[in-house]
Amino acid sequence: MSDNKISPHSLNDLKNTTDDCLANYLRSLSFVQDNSKLDVRLAVGYVAVIIATITFVADYKLGWEATKLGTAFAVVAYAILNGVYTYWMWMVEKGLVFEGTKGSKRVSIASKTKKHDPTYYLTVTTSSSTNPLEIQCPFTTWFTSDGYFVAQPFQQWLATSVGVIGEADQKNAAKNEKEDLFVSEAELNGTPSASGADSGKGKGTKRGKKKS
Repeated sequence: MSDNKISPHSLNDLKNTTDDCLANYLRSLSFVQDNSKLDVRLAVGYVAVIIATITFVADYKLGWEATKLGTAFAVVAYAILNGVYTYWMWMVEKGLVFEGTKGSKRVSIASKTKKHDPTYYLTVTTSSSTNPLEIQCPFTTWFTSDGYFVAQPFQQWLATSVGVIGEADQKNAAKNEKEDLFVSEAELNGTPSASGADSGKGKGTKRGKKKS
């Protein structure tokens, strides 16, 4: 169980924490992350900030009359870069969480949530399939009611749902029974479940015959 506690009622916190844990999990399985798309977005953002900074400093030191033409060009350039940034985020990355390779196999995973729906949606694209795989699971599968992340059910869900991950983590992929994934709240908190404690009750008894 993670030591970091988040608000279990915040979809952003649930998604962001799960996204981070997904990337960490794949890296722990020796997937090599490809940050090229992220690098492009960061580069565009940095260039836009640099342009804005230079424009501000020039206007402050030289005055409006001396810099108004340059400012006009800067505004146009900034608008174009902002458009490129937005396009890249929504049309190229599309919620990309992890993209990387392991040997000859490549995997790309994008995540999303829906308003008022505490469910984690993933779109998985691999080099071994032409059609993206779409999977989903409630956040309550790996978050406790007080906001702690539990890694094992999350890793089991991924390993049993995505073939390339299951091949890299055969231990979790082998645990494919539903009850292994959807652990009870008591088990998440380290307390034996009531069903387990009562499982022995009633054994060895016989129902009495009804008297006529």
